[in-house]
Amino acid sequence: MTVFEKLLNCKTHHKAGYFVLIDPDKTPEESLPKFLESAVEAKIDAFLIGGSLLLTPDFDAYLKIFKKHSADCPVIIFPGGVHQISAQADAILFLSLLSGRNSHHIIGSQVIASPIIHRLQLEAISTAYLLVESGRATSAEFMSGTIPLPRHKPEIAAAHALAAKYMGFKLIYLEGGSGADHSVPEEMIYTVSKTVDTPLIVGGGIRTPEEAAKKVAAGASFIVTGNILEQNNDINLLKSFASAIHQS
Repeated sequence: MTVFEKLLNCKTHHKAGYFVLIDPDKTPEESLPKFLESAVEAKIDAFLIGGSLLLTPDFDAYLKIFKKHSADCPVIIFPGGVHQISAQADAILFLSLLSGRNSHHIIGSQVIASPIIHRLQLEAISTAYLLVESGRATSAEFMSGTIPLPRHKPEIAAAHALAAKYMGFKLIYLEGGSGADHSVPEEMIYTVSKTVDTPLIVGGGIRTPEEAAKKVAAGASFIVTGNILEQNNDINLLKSFASAIHQS
């Protein structure tokens, strides 16, 4: 079974899947084993690893820790650039920043990364990446030099999602950004989920299990949290998020 098939299988057992995002620059190696074991115990559905920058000197070594302590939970690279590729992961989100108009982030870096991914025989999951206005300039927005989708215009997001569907993307990722003031609005999630049947990932600025449950009720297929867990490394919080997302 491919990693993508495992992700889709989450939806047969739960209302939605729960992904935990780890930024190597914000989570030191020595704290990883305990956190990973707690996340597995909380029954999350996948780990996403990556960030807008990568100051961590050895990405491969960092991912090896994940493979050692993540049990059967998929380890998926969420790349901030072509320097974040490793055979130590189970898969990589092959992102295209469709919300922007910078060709380098739509196809340029993908062409550079493709031969590396092919050589490593790493499973690539094509993902349309849509940045959504969140109240402040996020790292992803700044580093990509793109304007996010206006949060009060769900129809614009839906049009981008339709383009992603017609172009054959396997996933659509609505992203508020790390540390966002405001998460992706439920109205936008609902509009997109009713327009396309492509599985929908929603992340950025989700701070409580109750907020996560609202995103699922609006139509999210997968929820991603990261920043809130960096600030509060608590297994009970992980379990609360997992329960709210799986059962909402």
